[in-house]
Amino acid sequence: MKVLTTLVSILVISASLAGCIAENDGEPDQLVVEDLFGAFSVVAPIDTGINVYHNHFSMNDSYPQWLLDGLGVNMVCEISKNGTWQERYEADREDCWDQIGVGDIVWFKGSRIIGTTPEDNTEIPILDDPSDGHGTAVTGAVIDANPDAVIFFVEGFSDAAVLAAAYQPLVDVISTSFGPIGSIPVPGIEDATRVAVVENGKIHTGAADNTPSPAVQDSTAGPPWSIGISGYAEEDDDQKETMSGSYPDIAADWTQELPNHDDIDGYHTTSGTSFATPRTAGILSLVLTSLRDYSGDMGSGAFGDREGLLVNGTNLSITNDDIRDSLNLSAWYPSFSTWNPSSGTLPISPVAPCTQVGWGVVNMSNADPMIQHLIGNSVMPQRPSDVVACMEANQAIREAYWG
Repeated sequence: MKVLTTLVSILVISASLAGCIAENDGEPDQLVVEDLFGAFSVVAPIDTGINVYHNHFSMNDSYPQWLLDGLGVNMVCEISKNGTWQERYEADREDCWDQIGVGDIVWFKGSRIIGTTPEDNTEIPILDDPSDGHGTAVTGAVIDANPDAVIFFVEGFSDAAVLAAAYQPLVDVISTSFGPIGSIPVPGIEDATRVAVVENGKIHTGAADNTPSPAVQDSTAGPPWSIGISGYAEEDDDQKETMSGSYPDIAADWTQELPNHDDIDGYHTTSGTSFATPRTAGILSLVLTSLRDYSGDMGSGAFGDREGLLVNGTNLSITNDDIRDSLNLSAWYPSFSTWNPSSGTLPISPVAPCTQVGWGVVNMSNADPMIQHLIGNSVMPQRPSDVVACMEANQAIREAYWG
């Protein structure tokens, strides 16, 4: 297992009621009122399970019914808010956990988690494995980047799990942090991620392996439609992690402090591409939310009448390709001078740094330049020709390998 501040909208809304006047067989006209939710983005982490009780995922507000309907929710569990993790689980067990079946889509009211388990191979559907915690940490990394992200969590490590998100119309970004150890060139989830991205216009962030193996043949990070992510040591070092895939699309935060899976308020420090990947998914979700807010787009996904557009607003139309191009433009190479020889990392080479970290490093600082570029306020410069040539070669190799 591989382990903005949102832009202020230019649209000033002066009333909280929106509706239409409907005739009713001679009765007085009635105002049909719809709740105002605002711009949003939906991220689908796919992993071991999720600790819905952790404060990291708590939410005092409620999701509107139209959003729940759009995400296919057929069950609502109002989770307990008192006691330890174990006490809360036991209090909810009879009415919630024992009632969830395969394929149910459940909103855990009191949290921002909507979850599903498409396969019957888990002891407690959706809830994180008591001996694991990987999925809880992965989802925590998404929320750290975009605290307002709507989470459509899918439990599982299979095509079926990926397809559950791929065919969900409102999902924007799918994040997967699992795959073959050592990036062994064997089939994985590439058929399902292709459906998500190529057919349904979503973004897929896939973790490169936690070894120096090239990412191009990795079934999670390698397909050309996926954004393959390796790791870098942020802050004091800002260099490539030695144990992290090479020649990816980008590198992102390797070490993070993320929520525990078996309590309500604890955190632990953990490292790996598993967490760099959902952090990037959260950043992209934040960018999408800001662009939608700016352009008055109150939808999500790229399905149906959105015609493949992840942003379909007033005078602003943005596709998966546009987001990906802006991400590549925003990436950067750390300076060799920041490298600490005792850190266990590799310095970023001045020659062909793309073979180490792809287009470069991405963290929260990339979000605003991407937004400003995509709305046309401040266009980012093109990358140097040698970087472009190196990454075009990367893409050509991936297209030849994966088709």
